[in-house]
Amino acid sequence: MSAIFVTGIGTGVGKTLTACEMIGAARAAGQNADAFKPVLSGFDPARPEQSDAGRLLTALGRPIIAHSLDTLAPLRFAAPLSPPDSALREGANLTLATITSLCNARIAHAPGLLLIEGAGGVMSPIAQDGLNIDLIKALGVPVVLAAANYLGAISHTLTSLEALQSRGLTVMSVVLRDLGNDGPAIVDTASAIGRFATGATVLIR
Repeated sequence: MSAIFVTGIGTGVGKTLTACEMIGAARAAGQNADAFKPVLSGFDPARPEQSDAGRLLTALGRPIIAHSLDTLAPLRFAAPLSPPDSALREGANLTLATITSLCNARIAHAPGLLLIEGAGGVMSPIAQDGLNIDLIKALGVPVVLAAANYLGAISHTLTSLEALQSRGLTVMSVVLRDLGNDGPAIVDTASAIGRFATGATVLIR
């Protein structure tokens, strides 16, 4: 068994898309793959297929039903805010210990590759007492960093890398993609990131 944490340089930079692609690649290679998104905010139960959890279930070839959603994304909240703020709207108090425990339980029982997707960017709050980076550190698993190509992405990506690596975390790769932001040429952005990044491969998607 193995686990990889998929995080991003911010919100809306392609974390779920990256995780779905990784699931597809693992399945195509005949490997067991699973996904876990412990906390999901902005969830609309009337449109679960449009959520990150719904997209991950589709990539896994599983039905988008209550049991599957509960297994893949056990902590779901409606307000499109940071997870701890969204949870507070519903009277819940998210703690880093709770989320870490949920992730460790899934890692322990994963038959193959487990992709854990965070919420927001590396330094975004995922609990009342912790950021995504604190959760990754607590889990001690390697990281895939999703990044979108836009003006400013070089700085945001290198800052995220610095934060992760300064905690002793292993960044396997940076997955850079165009998401219609009318940014600079993606090859130029990738080249600049690669020139200053250490220990992480930059992949263009």
